Amino acid sequence: MTDFSSELISGERRSNWIRLRTIIVVRWVAVIGQITALIVAQSIFELELEYGLCYLAVGISVIGNLIAMFVFPENKLLSESENSLMILFDLLQLCFLLFLTGGLHNPFAILVVGPITISASVLSARSTASLAAVAIVLVTLMLEFHMPLRTEQRFVLRIPDVFLYGTWVAIVIAIVFSSAYSRRVVSEMASMSEALTATQMALAREQKLTDLGGVIAAAAHELGTPLATIKLTSAELMDELDDRPELFEDAALIREQADRCREILRSMGRAGKDDLHLRRAPLLTVVEEAAEPHLDRGKIIHFERAPDHFPTESVPAIQRRPEIIHGLRNLIQNAVDFAQENVWVESSWTDTRITLRIMDDGKGYPPHLIGRIGDPFVRKRKSERDRKQRPGYEGMGLGLFIAKTLLERTGAELSFANGSLSKSGDQTTPSPKGAIVEVVWPRELLSPLKEEKNPLGENPVILG
Repeated sequence: MTDFSSELISGERRSNWIRLRTIIVVRWVAVIGQITALIVAQSIFELELEYGLCYLAVGISVIGNLIAMFVFPENKLLSESENSLMILFDLLQLCFLLFLTGGLHNPFAILVVGPITISASVLSARSTASLAAVAIVLVTLMLEFHMPLRTEQRFVLRIPDVFLYGTWVAIVIAIVFSSAYSRRVVSEMASMSEALTATQMALAREQKLTDLGGVIAAAAHELGTPLATIKLTSAELMDELDDRPELFEDAALIREQADRCREILRSMGRAGKDDLHLRRAPLLTVVEEAAEPHLDRGKIIHFERAPDHFPTESVPAIQRRPEIIHGLRNLIQNAVDFAQENVWVESSWTDTRITLRIMDDGKGYPPHLIGRIGDPFVRKRKSERDRKQRPGYEGMGLGLFIAKTLLERTGAELSFANGSLSKSGDQTTPSPKGAIVEVVWPRELLSPLKEEKNPLGENPVILG
């Protein structure tokens, strides 16, 4: 996942997603526009240009398109180098036309920015930088080297030098800015899309695990009766085969294996049942279920209740949704990973909201990244200590993004902060001085105070 994401951001994979057909269509549009501009310049404005060379330049694009259409399949995906060559060809062809039609005195010179913007969207940073450098060099050469625009009376059409150099500066800035801006936006969209895909995969995995637990529980329930019958029958056979040791051993083996099957199914069925009554559970039970995989990882997880006026029996029953369990599990995992010794999961509730706070005694979030926590693929340079603490972890922020996205889908609001040392200065008592995550739900979304007492209906049939 990490390798794919880094390649995605760098453009090494996006460059292989462009079909040849797309380039062909874009080039046909450019050809039509160039021919239209030449016809208008010749018939309406009656400009004196090297129309033969101009139509030759356009004809080269037409020939290139025809060859691409008939030689290669339309669904061909272009590689990084092929995309670079295609864009370079279009850039050179456009600059040659500008050279024939006045250089930077031609108002269409701004179109040089187009190929560079496309390059920044689909190619790697190295290819984009190379094409941008070529474009800047060509635009600079056209300041001095170009064929002038002449009217029918042989008057030369040119703009004052101050505007000419201003146009050159504007085009250079546009090349740099548009390429950087396009690359930033496209990379952000691509990384967000990939992160959302990872979120959906995580949710689907959690749902499959829940369904699998239901299937196992149903199997354990359905097979209980036949296994009991086998055990009873084998016991009767053992009573009747006391005088035949070889058959007595076979009957005893059948009974033993039946008991073993029941034990296996019972242990597997502890994962849960697809029972409508189990779709809801007390808040503290759901929190402990989410934290269960991290209880034996060498850190102490404290489950606490914030001071409130609600008695213990008023613990709200909430929905056991996969989004809630997986989201909380990711947050607890992050706290356990970075805690020194202790993690606190604090629960509280009122008539209007349910709140969970997950805290640790680690170093906390980097202050300069607090505003970006929850964004996918947040990178920061790792120290050697961090690498030892979480070997193999790249620190891309995808886990927090998945947790934040899943919990927000259930109506929660998340906030991230860093704790502080207690005012008493007591260093012997552990305190949550590290990262703090607060998750707040409107109570009516998870556990309404006035719930309908209608029958839940029959439990759904689980199909294996």
